[in-house]
Amino acid sequence: MKKGDLFVVSGPSGAGKSTVCKLVRRMLEINLAVSATTRAPRAGEVDGREYYFLTMEEFQNKIKNNEFLEYANVHGNYYGTLKSEVEERLNEGKNIILEIDVQGGIQAREEYPDVNLIFFKTPTKEDLEDRLRGRGTEDEETVRIRLENSLKELEFEKYYDKTVINHSIEQACYDLIKIIKKEA
Repeated sequence: MKKGDLFVVSGPSGAGKSTVCKLVRRMLEINLAVSATTRAPRAGEVDGREYYFLTMEEFQNKIKNNEFLEYANVHGNYYGTLKSEVEERLNEGKNIILEIDVQGGIQAREEYPDVNLIFFKTPTKEDLEDRLRGRGTEDEETVRIRLENSLKELEFEKYYDKTVINHSIEQACYDLIKIIKKEA
């Protein structure tokens, strides 16, 4: 059986990765590996669906046991992808999308050299700030930290294979589907 293909979608907070990945995953019936995090759930998020919400101690134990494909401290919280989430599906011949931060994308390439790295960004830095503030899910200090980190994350685009500029959800979905179908 042919192994599945691994696609990593990364980019700054507010670029629309989550929304687009969720829609494309439904359209293509492609798997999304659920990441683990130490951050608190947002309203409506369910453990095991959006993320595996772990305590700091649980997360650190998984690091010690080498259970992560990649992990990083992003915006003061840990995020990571469990190897078990990826390897099982790839071995079954299923394609997987990982929606992870830019540091994790680079780590994924080290583990899986054939990974397809896709960078998401907004048309302008002003759009990025507007989207971060428009969420209304974080306080001003958190927005400021996310914006600073997001501007730094833009520098990682050069390490990625493809870029999707999120002018609109519809166009970004189309662009991502085109990349997946061409690469898969």
